[in-house]
Amino acid sequence: MNQTAIEQPSTQETTVHETPIHDFHVTHGAKMVDFAGWEMPISYGSIINEHNQVRSSGGIFDVSHMGRVNVKGRHARRFLEKLCTRRVSDMKDGQCRYSLICNEQGGVKDDVLIYRKDDDEFLLVVNASNREKLLPHFEEVRGDLTCKIDDVTMKTAMVALQGPKVMDIISNFSSEIPTLKRYRFVEKNMLVLKVLVSRTGYTGEDGVEVILPAKMAKSALGMLMKDVDIESENAAIKPAGLGARDSLRLEAGMALYGHELTEERCALECNVDFAINMDKDQDERGEAFVGLDALRIAERDGLKKTITGLILDGKRTARQGMPVLKGDKNVGEITSACLSPTLGKPIAIAYLDIDAAEPGGALSVDTGKSKVDAEVTKPPFYKAGK
Repeated sequence: MNQTAIEQPSTQETTVHETPIHDFHVTHGAKMVDFAGWEMPISYGSIINEHNQVRSSGGIFDVSHMGRVNVKGRHARRFLEKLCTRRVSDMKDGQCRYSLICNEQGGVKDDVLIYRKDDDEFLLVVNASNREKLLPHFEEVRGDLTCKIDDVTMKTAMVALQGPKVMDIISNFSSEIPTLKRYRFVEKNMLVLKVLVSRTGYTGEDGVEVILPAKMAKSALGMLMKDVDIESENAAIKPAGLGARDSLRLEAGMALYGHELTEERCALECNVDFAINMDKDQDERGEAFVGLDALRIAERDGLKKTITGLILDGKRTARQGMPVLKGDKNVGEITSACLSPTLGKPIAIAYLDIDAAEPGGALSVDTGKSKVDAEVTKPPFYKAGK
């Protein structure tokens, strides 16, 4: 959402999409914004209240703007091995896996979730801002491999329910879903329609994501929420917007594309090493992914930068792009920041020189008007139940 330059007005009309549950947001007083070509709710009132609602009980997010792409065919698995930094061949049916997609230089084109349905059929969930650039990239990587790539974003809806009380509510509809392990999914008939339900999350809390046909989304949401009085002060689940989603993921130390992850930044510097299998081309069923050679060169030459966390003194919040200093030396920049509603103090994620990123180290953030002291801390800033 942050821009580094003032864009000139376009003479071309830009289509802004509405999600299948757009009416729900308007009815409940959401402040709507244009995000990646979609009209999305930033909040329904107080971002802090929505944040705290998710931490204490439960929130429901419309994430229909995320891209959903089916990959099916004889070479579907081989295609994903070439495309993704994470190993795919050892995934089990019904498993989700977080991965990166890199460019030839080892920068990050996107971070994605891979859903394995079987050895010949997968689902990719990608960031809304990257879907249109990824689709031609998929075709390029596929080459002569035999598989069909089907963008089903506009045909489906996706909502996320997150919070410590969500599973109790889900159990009213299904006994199976609350038993799902983390990063697993199931497809089943629920609320008189076929849905895909996964247990991943982007808030640091427990919960599920539900993918369902776009035409049924409005009625399905109504059935789901009919016994939840979201207008009540003590409602177990209330709607939450993109503002709370961002502060929640930041507390949980989760990377956001365009902030921690970019095409210009080496993937090995982004503190998501678990999602990069540098040896996957040595497996019997493995493939070298796009960008692997560049990452091996970067690893051989030695990494100079990394992503880590900062806790700032006082109440002043940093902003993306603000310089981080060690003494008078510039050692990096802020990638994300907020005043943590849970911790009651400013937190930030920063892209730093490795020798300045030792936990407990003393740094400062140049806000332009003053310098704010900060301490290096390893994310996450918050863990559920602790």
